[in-house]
Amino acid sequence: MRSEQEFIDGLYARVDALRDATEVSVGDALAQGDTPRQARLERDILVAERSGLLAALNAVDGSLCFGRIDLSPVEGGPAAGVTHHIGRIGIRADDLERTPVLIDWRAPVARPFYLATGHTPMGLRRRRHIATAGRHVTDLHDEILDLGDRERTGHEDPSGDAVLLAALNSARTGRMSDIVQTIQAEQDRIIRAPHRGVMVVEGGPGTGKTAVALHRAAYLLYEHRELLAKRAVLIVGPNPAFLGYIGEVLPALGETGVLLSTVGELFPGVHARAVDTPEAAAVKGRAGMAEVLAGVVRERQALPDPVIAIEHDRDVLMLDAGLVRVARERTRAAGLPHNVAREHFEGHILNTLTDMLAERIGTDPFDGSNLLDPSDITQIRDELAENPEVWSAVDQLWPRLTPQRLVADFLADPDGHVPDEDAAAIRRPSTGPADWTPADVPLLDEAAELLGEDDRVARALADRERRTQVAYAQGVLDVSYASRTYEFEDKEEEDAEVLSAHDIIDAERMAERHEEDDHRSAAERAAADRTWAFGHIIVDEAQELSPMAWRLLMRRSPTRSMTLVGDPAQTAEAAGVGSWEEILAPYVQDRWEHTRLGVNYRTPAEIMDVAAGVVRAERPGFEPPRSVRSTGVRPWAREAGDDLPGAVAEAVAELTPAEGRLAVVAPKALHPALAARLDGVTAGREPDLTRAVVLLDPRQAKGLEFDSVLVVEPAAYGTSDLYVALTRATQALGVLYTGELPASLRGTGLE
Repeated sequence: MRSEQEFIDGLYARVDALRDATEVSVGDALAQGDTPRQARLERDILVAERSGLLAALNAVDGSLCFGRIDLSPVEGGPAAGVTHHIGRIGIRADDLERTPVLIDWRAPVARPFYLATGHTPMGLRRRRHIATAGRHVTDLHDEILDLGDRERTGHEDPSGDAVLLAALNSARTGRMSDIVQTIQAEQDRIIRAPHRGVMVVEGGPGTGKTAVALHRAAYLLYEHRELLAKRAVLIVGPNPAFLGYIGEVLPALGETGVLLSTVGELFPGVHARAVDTPEAAAVKGRAGMAEVLAGVVRERQALPDPVIAIEHDRDVLMLDAGLVRVARERTRAAGLPHNVAREHFEGHILNTLTDMLAERIGTDPFDGSNLLDPSDITQIRDELAENPEVWSAVDQLWPRLTPQRLVADFLADPDGHVPDEDAAAIRRPSTGPADWTPADVPLLDEAAELLGEDDRVARALADRERRTQVAYAQGVLDVSYASRTYEFEDKEEEDAEVLSAHDIIDAERMAERHEEDDHRSAAERAAADRTWAFGHIIVDEAQELSPMAWRLLMRRSPTRSMTLVGDPAQTAEAAGVGSWEEILAPYVQDRWEHTRLGVNYRTPAEIMDVAAGVVRAERPGFEPPRSVRSTGVRPWAREAGDDLPGAVAEAVAELTPAEGRLAVVAPKALHPALAARLDGVTAGREPDLTRAVVLLDPRQAKGLEFDSVLVVEPAAYGTSDLYVALTRATQALGVLYTGELPASLRGTGLE
């Protein structure tokens, strides 16, 4: 213990020195002020790198080192006494060799810490788990892997499970913690799998699939830093509460450059906070909605009814349906998005009107020939291009559209585009910023793809701004040249050649030096750019996403580098696909890898037996993941009587642990009444999961875990929702109901 404490003290002394030096380095760089462009670029790179290091050092400060491996001496290999300490990030000594002091858990040399066994020791004599509180060593757990090694420390753990069981039995904090100390062999293989292609990680409740996905993100960023730091990693979760729950894991592993988002947050400028009915979400999520929206766009490419009259220079030009149809078909043949194609449509209409007017004013009445030369034709076209009535006609026939306006108009009047029953489900008379739902976001993204962006105006403005900057720079140089006045003492000095600003830089380069730099991280830039292509995407609760949501995500991953995590047995969303084959076949066919986590680390066997019985009532052959522990505490069920809120309050007082967290999982309709009777409870779209008691509906509870759980009115849930609700507890489970207990819970062992 004393030896390890000395090591920890030395390690933190190095960390403190590194932190101080980094802070000074960042401060000095930022103090440089206005510098040449190349120097600014180098400064910004240094600041970004050092700021990232500083954030990592601060994030892991309290639990930096957690293990040690002692190598067995082998002929031609390391001698006895060679050890490596393992931690959340790597730390090197300040010497010429940059000697490793602490090994990053992701480094190849650290892998035996997770995979070595007595049967396959992988060159280890001993594996040591080091428990710390802040900067103080509190406990050691040693595993002897070389059976010939007789050296004992008194900290041996015969089963090798003490650290894992201590982590599983510890009180929850309302935030997911990393599992870097207790990664199991089956989890390690997934975490370190190659990142190319699609990997599906399937696992039931409590198998640690979310933690594995997060650690995989950290590993990929370590292994492929140069690539992924530029393109960023996207982690998609089911709801904001879940993202808040997992938000501290990656920073604790030294990684801060990852974008965490729900599908409803993946369209820049839209914050989807409204809620659809299950029926509406299911309709909007169908793959066929892509063709529906394409039809809506085509419908906006209109024909005159019957003609559009355009007054021009005392003439009236008639655009009829036939002429416009030709222009429309030629434009569509280019295969461009609607807004981008508008430039082509404008050209066809202008050409049509030019030909019409040229024929009218330039035809020889005697022989029918046209008397106008090409310059006359060009002049006519230019004059038509300045006629507001021409552009008014173009706006009617091929209007500029935004995704928000297109989707809002469609939802306000979906009749004729979808069956009557579906139209009734999704109809929404008006759509403002507060009305968007998560199911709308894939529709907006699809609309953006169909429409494209006509950036001619933006490019013209940028070009004008650029010319203004260059002109200003030229003016500065001119002033510099004109203001040269020298006082010479003799003729020889007067003839001397003196360099000035205008001699070494031109206006173009001077303007470049004053352009604003983008200091945002890759994750920040990705969040603001709908067309961003991520280096890797991780999707949690992937079975819940709709086909339209998958279209959105696949656009964000043109390389198809993805890790999908979920459990088809927990599919609850009406729009959810729930089948890996159906999700992936349209995009990668059968070129994807599937692996399954089969061990339940969270849910005790007593609770898992009850939850599995619910699913078996519907699917007799269902096999849940195997629980690794038993608490001896049986879950119970009670009839609540006439006062359900009062019964819930009594049960909460009974179940709330001295340390840890309790979740009350109840139908959303009951939340106001229950919250009124529960002191200090938090609820809502983004509840505070760090509070002692939290009120959730089953969908919000997905992916979360608590010490105790109280499930209220189980008859109101579908099978998947009930299965999720029952499997959130690590210690104790209670069920309250009115009327009768649902048939699926009878005979499951509830007391």
